[in-house]
Amino acid sequence: MLKQKFLKEEQKNGLKIIILDIALPAMIFVALLKIEVQPDLLVLPLAALVFNVLLLLFTRFALPFFGVAARSAEMRTLMLLLPSLAPGLSCFPFLAEYLGDEYLAWGALADIGNKLFVLVIAYLLAMKWYYGTHQLKAQSNVEKVKSLLLAMLKEPINLVIVTALILLGFGLNLERLPLYLGDAVLMMKNMMTPLVLLFIGVAVVFKWAQIRMIASLLTLRAGVTFILSGLIVLFVPLPSEAAILFVVVFPQSACSFWPFAHMSAVRALEREQHPDSKRQTFDLTLGINVLAVSLPFSTLLIMAVFTSGGLFIQPWVLLGTGAALLLLASLPLLFKWLGQVAWSSDEVVAEKVK
Repeated sequence: MLKQKFLKEEQKNGLKIIILDIALPAMIFVALLKIEVQPDLLVLPLAALVFNVLLLLFTRFALPFFGVAARSAEMRTLMLLLPSLAPGLSCFPFLAEYLGDEYLAWGALADIGNKLFVLVIAYLLAMKWYYGTHQLKAQSNVEKVKSLLLAMLKEPINLVIVTALILLGFGLNLERLPLYLGDAVLMMKNMMTPLVLLFIGVAVVFKWAQIRMIASLLTLRAGVTFILSGLIVLFVPLPSEAAILFVVVFPQSACSFWPFAHMSAVRALEREQHPDSKRQTFDLTLGINVLAVSLPFSTLLIMAVFTSGGLFIQPWVLLGTGAALLLLASLPLLFKWLGQVAWSSDEVVAEKVK
């Protein structure tokens, strides 16, 4: 029903602007001002950032085997989205329900490292690919860095991050802000989740061949993540079963909306700077479909882990589950390869008969 009310592109763009320029910056502002860093838990954001980078490197080499053309808009879109995490939508509610506030705080700390990836590293990658796609080589490295910094400062998200860090530097957090200001920011922040879900619902364009590819890649992502979690559980002493479950479910969070925000900013830049160019740095339709499939996919996985008793605290179960998911994701490739082998054999037999 709602999708019929958002048929015009201007309406979808208006919804996107509210998300990117109001709700998302407010959410980041609140999250930053709530940070209370404990020295013994500083390993959590570092571990999350390492996970993001490892998954980025893995997708770089694995995607071509799954039919994604190298250096294509689809490749760049998937490389930004698949390594990202959105624990606030898909993981935090279950951490609070099954593990309690302590591990919800663990999740918030780990998300600092993930935020560094999705807000800073993903943005820099998006702009680097934008320059490469449109062959903007006239700029020197100094000019590129300068233009990157200027572009970053023009985005409300980045202005909010700078403002929040300045406030934290002066010892101000959310509780110390004037009541009217804190309440206004919280109200804007609370719009984020329903608006993102609404935007995904009205903007998604189902292409079933694309959806099958996305499901296969999300299965691959889940398999790699289970294997990484299994290795951590196997070799790193963790204090409790709850800590093990945290290590298992947090990396299974859905893909983040923030890389898509950077892609949308790049697309707006392309429309402004290169209106006649057919080259696109990212495939926004693919991006929104990844977000649409990723959220229920990750939610079901996390629910399965929490409702399975103590099954997923065993490292060998995690490693076995990861291997099984990798095999499942690779089945289409295996069938395609077997079909090619059978076709080649038939051609050889036909030649011999002649």
